[in-house]
Amino acid sequence: MTAAASWRFEAIGTAWEVVTDGPLTAEARDAVRAVVDGFDREWSRFRLDSVVTALAGAGGSVPAPADAAAMLDAFAALDAATAGAVNPLVGASLNALGYDAAYSLQDHGARPAPADWRDRLTWHGGALSLSGPGTIDVGALGKGRLVDLVLAVVATASPGDVVVDAGGDLAVRGRPQRIGLEHPFDPRRAIGVWEVGDAALCASAVNRRSWPSATGTTLHHVLDARTGRPVRTYAATWTVAADAMTADAVATALFFDGGPRLAHEWGAEWVRMTTDGAVEWSPGCRADLFLGADSVER
Repeated sequence: MTAAASWRFEAIGTAWEVVTDGPLTAEARDAVRAVVDGFDREWSRFRLDSVVTALAGAGGSVPAPADAAAMLDAFAALDAATAGAVNPLVGASLNALGYDAAYSLQDHGARPAPADWRDRLTWHGGALSLSGPGTIDVGALGKGRLVDLVLAVVATASPGDVVVDAGGDLAVRGRPQRIGLEHPFDPRRAIGVWEVGDAALCASAVNRRSWPSATGTTLHHVLDARTGRPVRTYAATWTVAADAMTADAVATALFFDGGPRLAHEWGAEWVRMTTDGAVEWSPGCRADLFLGADSVER
């Protein structure tokens, strides 16, 4: 993108870059920061002052954040598509493995998320309610949702070409961009390139946010909520969809058997790599993949 301005900043634990045709005004940057901070203050399980933290200890009811219905309705669809493998009450499972607010990275054993989360957690009627202790984690789609919110602010302030990139989860408006698909086992390599225009591309991989366990195995943040343990079949997923929340959600679902069907229902294209290096992709996928002899199409 031959744009005149690039703005980089750190937020929600990742590096962001906003690229526009001209420099954003101070007012536009302040508006972006306000959106990011507001979202983090509502949904971060790492902040003592967040809505999620307020509900975690004993449950209760609070006014529903503006994003509650969109995100938690999507979680209900993810839960159904993956036979319960994706669950917004997986936060306690992540904490038990050491991916907690203190980043202790100490494995205290598997803790499955409650399968009856839709009975415990409600979000319609203007309230977000949790019937008892539980830690909400929206990581399966939350960063994508925030990318969409930031894009809306930036696109209003700068109506030309825009790219919003949050650590590799990105949305493009205007001129198409060629995006490399980072190899999950070697960040110096790409398994392909995907041209994205007026759409979003989100990725997830087991090499990001990973740490060793006491037994010598590697733990990571992509969990099967039914077991409370990291997934082991797939190493990385990439999804292109009309918006970043959809792309992020499908990228999570693709670690499980129901992911491809959900992607088809939601109109998303995808690529995924197994932990043994095989590559699979959706019918009609337009990514330019660099395939070896051991890669397969599904």
